[in-house]
Amino acid sequence: MTSSTDALPLAGVATAAGAGPLPDFAIEIAGLTKIYRSSNGSAPVQALHGIDLAIPRGSMFALLGPNGAGKSTTIGILAGLVRKTAGTVRVWQHDIDQAPRAARAAIGIVPQEVVMDPFFTPREALELQAGYYGVPKSERRTDEILTALGLKDKADSHMRALSGGMRRRMMVGKAMVHSPPILVLDEPTAGVDVELRQQLWAYVKRLNQQGCTILLTTHYLEEAESLCDRVAIIDRGRVVANDTTASLLRQLDSKSVTLTTSGDPDPLPPSLTALGIVRTGPASLKFAYRPSLTAMGPLLNAIEAAGYPIVDLSTEEASLQDLFLKLTGHPEDHIGAS
Repeated sequence: MTSSTDALPLAGVATAAGAGPLPDFAIEIAGLTKIYRSSNGSAPVQALHGIDLAIPRGSMFALLGPNGAGKSTTIGILAGLVRKTAGTVRVWQHDIDQAPRAARAAIGIVPQEVVMDPFFTPREALELQAGYYGVPKSERRTDEILTALGLKDKADSHMRALSGGMRRRMMVGKAMVHSPPILVLDEPTAGVDVELRQQLWAYVKRLNQQGCTILLTTHYLEEAESLCDRVAIIDRGRVVANDTTASLLRQLDSKSVTLTTSGDPDPLPPSLTALGIVRTGPASLKFAYRPSLTAMGPLLNAIEAAGYPIVDLSTEEASLQDLFLKLTGHPEDHIGAS
């Protein structure tokens, strides 16, 4: 994508809330409940159990959870596609029940699936999408968006001629035609190659830097950890964690160290085994500790004092995936869309 993405119009950030001050929270959810009633006599299914979420304006916020956790139901309610059973939802200060049109105008949804008519051109697709949102022709920014997406030279080509990466960018463009201050990305990189993922995240970061609030769902937990400043984890329709990414990771209080020594560590003396140090290979040691309770320096000194000079070391801290599994108890292959 070209550097012209810096020029992407985000007028909605300034205007979606009207002339008043910008809200502290882009999305506010309180007591949100959803019960799916059955039509064949079977028991109803409760997808959401009174969840509370407050997503700060301008943040990059990850909503994570295993299959069936309630993520897609939550996004469907935000988008106006699913009717909630109880609770309140405010999008850019607009209650979705009292001001549904204003709430929907403040949010753009990028679904996981790439859905577009292969016979339309990118220009036609964006114009049509702008028409759906009632954007007057004089206020449409089709050319600006195409330029920002790096698709200006493909503006009049049929969609079927675009590469997979270009089609992904078009999905983002369609979500941005009405300049919403909030962008929801539902599993945006599922099944795409590494280069496209890097391009997409570079683009999304620029949007966020311009003031757009990003709500992301992804089963690539390393993406959420590196990109998002706040994370909420939902499991079985309940929020089980909601904090800054750094604060959540500190909860695990776990770190492991792998050492390469110039001496053969086998057999280890009792002074080292008592510290939880184990041999993992020729001239290789490993130990885990809690940074809040134990300093690493004395452990390293004890190893060298036992006759094992340290040549190299590497550390591994707890990851968001570790926290996810601890809180949900679900195996990794269950992480994904719900």
